[in-house]
Amino acid sequence: MLNCLIRVTGIPMTKITLPPLLAGALLAGCAATHTPGAPDFSSFVVLGEQGAATARVIGALASCPQISIDGLPRAMATRARAATIAAQRPVAEPRDAKPAAFPVLTCEAALPAGTRSAAVLGRALPVPASRLRRIVVIGDTGCRMVRRDNQFQACNDPAAFPFAAIAAAAAAWEPELVVHVGDYHYREQACPAGNAGCAGSPWGYGWDTWRDDFFGPARALLGAAPWVMARGNHESCKRAGQGYWRFLDPRPLLPRRDCNAPADDALGDYSDAYAVPLGGDAQLIVFDTANTHWRGFDRRDVRMRKYGATYRQVEALTHGAAHNIGVNHHPILSLANFGTAAAPRLSGGDQGLIDAFGAVSPGLLPPKMSAILSGHIHQWEQISFSSGHPSQFVSGISGSAQGGAPLPSPLPPDASPAPGARTENVSSWVNGFGYMTMERDGADSWDVRVWDRDGKLRNTCSLKGKKSLCEQAKIE
Repeated sequence: MLNCLIRVTGIPMTKITLPPLLAGALLAGCAATHTPGAPDFSSFVVLGEQGAATARVIGALASCPQISIDGLPRAMATRARAATIAAQRPVAEPRDAKPAAFPVLTCEAALPAGTRSAAVLGRALPVPASRLRRIVVIGDTGCRMVRRDNQFQACNDPAAFPFAAIAAAAAAWEPELVVHVGDYHYREQACPAGNAGCAGSPWGYGWDTWRDDFFGPARALLGAAPWVMARGNHESCKRAGQGYWRFLDPRPLLPRRDCNAPADDALGDYSDAYAVPLGGDAQLIVFDTANTHWRGFDRRDVRMRKYGATYRQVEALTHGAAHNIGVNHHPILSLANFGTAAAPRLSGGDQGLIDAFGAVSPGLLPPKMSAILSGHIHQWEQISFSSGHPSQFVSGISGSAQGGAPLPSPLPPDASPAPGARTENVSSWVNGFGYMTMERDGADSWDVRVWDRDGKLRNTCSLKGKKSLCEQAKIE
């Protein structure tokens, strides 16, 4: 079991301190999922269009293994072969350009609707429930390594980079679905010499970084439930888009949609919205905003047209169910404080999406949208509106370095995240690591809770229709 923990987290056991419940859950998951003699690999189930479930396996495999579905063996197909992709797009400086090495095979197999059990290489896979009531929401999970402002998170310290503990705590809650609101990958530049906090960490856009930033620490949660995987700006083609398409996106990997060639980024940086049914006439609507920009768009920018089309896709999908919850990375209706607690400087939602969506509809989001789940801002937040806008939840607190100042409480009377959005109820948590859960208790009613890295409850909220309210306006 000790070896399993080292494989899962990449951190020596002597440096990990977990509450007994979480440590037990992680150890039990290791014992249940690893087969002696089997190659080390990552496995998970991702949900895509209309809830179609796909099993994925990633590892240094000679060929794709068979998968057992309801006790019957089936072949898995190759999604992406091992490859090394030439350096193309440094983040900031030429010295950051290095090939993206993927010495692993990515395999996949569709799970038919109604599948009761599935397993691969001796490891059980989670299968979708017909009615999804218990949802974990995480986001911004990677360990930040970038020279700008010397932002090198201590990836070797589980207190400074607690994603493994958060994933174990969330898995112990026994979710039926995990929603990741984007930004899986953060280790973009080499750790400076002499920095013990991140010494030895991989960096760049290849498999070693994806392994240590996401697949290793997420393993307990990957095995707990199927996932919905939104795409963040860190997975745009100029950044970790190659790995996103190889590993995470639920749809087929198509030539020129893989971010491998900059000339094809106009295809690889965008994808169609899709719906994931939850049962009971409710659904999630997932839409890709990886290439938006917080400063906004000139009206001639091609992204005005691209994201205008996204709005229309989302609106059309909302007619497929009575109750709709949006899932994307960039919050449209959030507030952040870029000043101080004493002298707040409030900033609203993503201006690029406000420009593009607002050009289609002044309401910014379709009328049948009840709520929207996002990340990007490294804080937790809930906002409800008196103006008919859907509630906004932000859950960007699951691993990446935190920052920013608390929102003022109460907010200034004129505080608004976007034109026409009149703020009614606000709750926030800044500089705390954790995750959010949603448990359905009615047709359009959810119990929303916020938990810290140790699985301790920090706030309780309700969401009914478009309205939300939390017990605490600010988590201290």
